[in-house]
Amino acid sequence: MSKHTVFDTDNIGKLLLKLTIPAFIGMVVITLYNVVDTIFVGQYVGQLGIAALSIVFPVQMLSMGIGQMMGMGGAALISMAIGQGDKTSAERILGNAITPTIFFSAVLMIFGLSNMDFWLRLIGASEDVLPLATDYLQIILIGMFFQTFAMAFNVLIRAEGNARVPMISMIIGAVLNIILDAIFIIPLEMGVAGAAWATIIAQMVSVAYCVVYYLSGKSLLKIYLKNLLIDWKILGSILSIGVSSFIMMMASSICAIIINRVLNQYGGDIAISAYGIINRIVMFALMPGMVIGQGLQPILGFNYGARRYDRGLKALKIAIIWATVFCTIAFAVLYTFPEFFARIFNSDPELVALTVYGARRVFIMLPVVGFIMVGSTMFQALGKPVQAFMSTVSRTVLFLIPLVLILPHFWQMEGVWWAFPITDILTFSLVLSLFIPQIRQLIRLRKGQLTVGE
Repeated sequence: MSKHTVFDTDNIGKLLLKLTIPAFIGMVVITLYNVVDTIFVGQYVGQLGIAALSIVFPVQMLSMGIGQMMGMGGAALISMAIGQGDKTSAERILGNAITPTIFFSAVLMIFGLSNMDFWLRLIGASEDVLPLATDYLQIILIGMFFQTFAMAFNVLIRAEGNARVPMISMIIGAVLNIILDAIFIIPLEMGVAGAAWATIIAQMVSVAYCVVYYLSGKSLLKIYLKNLLIDWKILGSILSIGVSSFIMMMASSICAIIINRVLNQYGGDIAISAYGIINRIVMFALMPGMVIGQGLQPILGFNYGARRYDRGLKALKIAIIWATVFCTIAFAVLYTFPEFFARIFNSDPELVALTVYGARRVFIMLPVVGFIMVGSTMFQALGKPVQAFMSTVSRTVLFLIPLVLILPHFWQMEGVWWAFPITDILTFSLVLSLFIPQIRQLIRLRKGQLTVGE
C-alpha cells in the first residue's frame, strides 16, 4: 500500500464533500429503484398495485439489511486497516464480507419462496392485493442475490476512498430500471411483474459493474480466492459491527408489517397505499443524513485508525452541521408541498388527501433525523458495536413498534402517523446521550490522555 491515500488531507470539508456528493447521487439513484417502480405501477396499474409493492417492501428491506450488515461491518474494518497501512488485512476483510453475503442471500431466497402466500398474508395482504403481491415477490426473491450485493459492494468500494465507482454503478442500474419499467409496464403491459423484472435486471448489471472494477486491477483492494475462505475471527468482527444495520433493517421490516396490518384494520387497502407513498417520500427525505453519514464513515474510520483524532472530530462536526441543515430544508419542502409529491404516484383524490394528511404528521420532526443518522454512523466507523447497535436499533425496536401497537388503540389511524415524530424525539435523546461520552473520549485521545487500546 502506498504511504498516502485520498484520506491524507487537511481539508476535511472538501474530502467529506468529495465522498458525499457521489454518495448522494448514488443514493438518489438507488432509491429510484423502488420509487420509480411505485410511480409506474401507481399510474398504470392503480391503487392496488401500490399496496402490493408496499406489502412486499418489508421483504426487500431484509435483503438490503444483509447487504448493509456485510457492507457496513466490512467497510468499518477496511477503513481502519487502510488507516493503519495494512492492505493485506483489508483484503482479507473484503473477502470475508463477500462469502457470507452469498450464503445469507440464498437462505433468504429459499425461505421466502417456500410459502409466499403465507408470508404475504402475514404481512397484511388482503385478498384483492394478494395476487399482485405474489407476482411481484416471486421475481424479487429469484433475484435477491443481486439486490443484496448491489448494496454491499457500494459500501465496500467506498471504504477504500472511491465514491465514483459506486455512484456510476447505481446510476447505470437506476437508468436501466427506468427504461425497463417503461418498456415492461406500458407497451408490454406486464404490470407489477414487469416492475419486478426491471428492478432485478438493473441490479444485475449494477453488480456486474462492481465485479469488473475489482477484477480490472484499478481498485486499491483486490479479491483473492484465498480470502473468500471464512476467517471466523474476521467474520465475527464484521458481524459485531454490521449486525446493528441488519437488525435495524429487520426491525424496520417487522415494523412495516405491523403498520400495514394496523392500517389495513383501520383504513383498508387505501391506507396501505398512502403509507406506501409516504414511505417512498421518506426515502428521499432521509437521504441527506444517510449520505453524509456514508461520506463520514471512511474518513472517521481512517483517521481513528491512524490516530489523527483532530481530523476525525473536525469531520464529525462538519457532518452534523450539514446533515441538520439539509434535513431541515427537506422538512420545509415536504411539509409545504406534500400534495405535489403525492400526485406523482397517483392522482386519486381520496388517496392524495390521506397521503397529505399522514405526511404532515410523519415529517414534523425531520430536522433532528440528520443528527441521529450521523451519530449512529459514528459508532460504526469507530468500531463501537454496542453503541452502534443501540443507536440504530432503538428507533424501531424500542420506540416505533411499541408506539404503533399502542397509539392506534386510542386514536386509530391517527395514532400510526403520530408514532413517527414521537419516535424521532425519543431516538434523538438516546443517540445524544451515547454521543456525548464518545466525543469526550475522542477529545481526551486528541490531547494524549488515552491510547486507542484503553
